[in-house]
Amino acid sequence: MRRSSTRKTGSAVPVNPSSGSSDTYRSASSKAVSKEVERIDNLFYAYADASSGLIDPEGIESFCSDLEVDYTDVRILMLAWKMKAEKQGYFTLEEWRRGLKALHADTISKLKKSLSELEKEVARPTNFSDFYSYSFRYCLTEDKQKCIDIESACELLDLVLGFQFGPQVDKLVEYLKHQRDYKVINMDQWTSFLRFCNEINFPSLDNYDAELAWPLILDNFVEWIRDKQS
Repeated sequence: MRRSSTRKTGSAVPVNPSSGSSDTYRSASSKAVSKEVERIDNLFYAYADASSGLIDPEGIESFCSDLEVDYTDVRILMLAWKMKAEKQGYFTLEEWRRGLKALHADTISKLKKSLSELEKEVARPTNFSDFYSYSFRYCLTEDKQKCIDIESACELLDLVLGFQFGPQVDKLVEYLKHQRDYKVINMDQWTSFLRFCNEINFPSLDNYDAELAWPLILDNFVEWIRDKQS
């Protein structure tokens, strides 16, 4: 015996009146994202080297020229941080997409306008700590390299810390160029410089305690300053 059906023949299937508009919105949104990525890619290939498929130092110089920013400007380093670029002086397509999509910038004009917001983003304490550490790693240009030379460290300190802690950085750079005990700086020493600037009263240094876990290079730096003050 056949089982009787409770559904009446020819009855209408309920339709969600908002489903059509929702699908249309999703389709339009997807197309907009696709167009944005296309414009970001086109901008990348305007500066990329055809043979390597990368934006190389020459391409970055051309990019900076169009951006009207010097290639030594800290904001270029901030862009590299936003892209999570791994190799100094080079941008891959994936890194480029990551950074520009996050900034919602698919043209040079939009990128110019986004720089001030990027500066504010980097200035947040948690972000700045990450950016500061990244700047050191970005300067490790050789495989298995763990240190940077004193001259490069001084330039980098001035670039990434100078605008926040000018007096401290000026003295630290002066000391690093004066001393003869250290020829390179490692990551532990590098991060301690930021901690020193954030925590130690300057120029009095009255809350600096050499018994705490400070690297020897900072103990020597503080001793050097106190000798000069006395």
